[in-house]
Amino acid sequence: MSAAVCRTAAIALTGLDGTIVHVEAAVSNQLPGMAIIGLPDAALVEAKQRVKLATQQAGLSLSDRFLVVNLSPAALPKQGSGFDLAIALSALAASKHLPAGSLAEVAHIGELSLGGQLRRPPGLLSAVLAAQRLGFARVMVPAVCASEASLVPGIEVIAAESLSGAVAWHRGDSAGWNVAVPGATRHRAASENTLAFAEPDIADVIGQPEAIEALVVAAAGRHHLSMIGPPGAGKTLLASRLASILPDLTEDESITASSIASLGGNTLSELVRRPPFESPHHTASQVAIIGGGDAGGVLPGSITKACHGVLFLDEAPEFPRNVLDALRQPLESGKVEIHRAKVHATLPAQTQLVLAANPCPCGNADSLNSASPCRCTPSQRIRYLGRLSGPLTDRIDLRLNIRRVSSVLIDIDARPRATSAQLRERVEDARNRAARRLRGTPWSVNGSVNGDWLRAPSNRLSRAATAVLDAALSRGSITVRGYDRVLRLGWTLADLAGKPAPERAEIRQALALRGGATP
Repeated sequence: MSAAVCRTAAIALTGLDGTIVHVEAAVSNQLPGMAIIGLPDAALVEAKQRVKLATQQAGLSLSDRFLVVNLSPAALPKQGSGFDLAIALSALAASKHLPAGSLAEVAHIGELSLGGQLRRPPGLLSAVLAAQRLGFARVMVPAVCASEASLVPGIEVIAAESLSGAVAWHRGDSAGWNVAVPGATRHRAASENTLAFAEPDIADVIGQPEAIEALVVAAAGRHHLSMIGPPGAGKTLLASRLASILPDLTEDESITASSIASLGGNTLSELVRRPPFESPHHTASQVAIIGGGDAGGVLPGSITKACHGVLFLDEAPEFPRNVLDALRQPLESGKVEIHRAKVHATLPAQTQLVLAANPCPCGNADSLNSASPCRCTPSQRIRYLGRLSGPLTDRIDLRLNIRRVSSVLIDIDARPRATSAQLRERVEDARNRAARRLRGTPWSVNGSVNGDWLRAPSNRLSRAATAVLDAALSRGSITVRGYDRVLRLGWTLADLAGKPAPERAEIRQALALRGGATP
């Protein structure tokens, strides 16, 4: 008589995407033992030792025959400790300790300790979201992260404190588990997040009114920005305040940002509501910035962690050239494609890039400070900024030259300055105008709009409005990509001014902000 095959369900993550894994267990007439097959990684191979000891601690012994656990589909690489709970339950069902009928209807996500307690695996929120999208009505998770799982609407969360509690639920007993209410902390997070988290305020910036206005333009249209200036001019301070004037994340953006944050080791108690800010060091590798992966898992880079927020590269020319050039494609497409021999993953990368650089190696070029004159040769200056390739800088919408603040400007700027909350209202108003205009298109902000759409007959601006831009293109001052980016900037300036469409003044200002020549 053939042995019965008992099945449970788990979720395999590849980046943020999830796939159902059917965990099958059956006993065979061999010497006692246990094997896990189906392309497991090292952590999964070690799961059999955790399962054996955890079941012993729960007072449940596995079959005295050979136990085979198969992870299906077998061709899908699987990694991590999040399969422990599903493996243990399927093994116990095959050992006649559990009814096997309803096991496959619940997605089981959790790591086992040797004592039988359940622990949170990395990416728990992403796995629960994937389970909900894949049609599961219930998910079983460790009780320590039930609040994180309950952030996902439309799915019942069963919180088990240990393997014994998980077994009790499947047996119909009442000890060791409870049901978390979906969305319970979701609404609390929306009301408390603003009060609990104090962002830096842009009112801290002194004497840079033009740069602050440029930040408002960048925030309103989600445009990429570069700042070149001497040390101490305030480039880092300005960049760190950009996220504070961005609007709160939308519901979909909040889910995406929270899913990315869940890939780390910390439990989320609320959804991410404010735009993230990432500032990697210039010694970071390409994998750290862009992301990477292999059969052992997919690692999101800083550009993904900053999705719907700000990626700030301070001292940009000091970054390796290959790292900077690797940013070009994600900035255009809004996503990172990771292709490896056995792994293909797509990670979101809809971020706002901010570059900061000194004008030369010593940093004093074009500085008004006569006490520290620049001693760099012209070739050194060209070579230094030349580390930022033309194709990368062509994707930058706003290019600012920042100067040090003089004592005169400090005295003038003694009056009350605009706060981040006040500027955020302007940004939100401009984004709402853009969203209404772009209704029915794939875009919601001007910085993402396709150039073909901007130049289409129904949306094309008058020749009088674009005359200065057409002249710059004919002289070779800008590329066609630059032409489209100036148009996007012009629409953002019009939205900030409350105009239905950009006029000649907005196009001239957009061209100046981009650093192009104007007649």
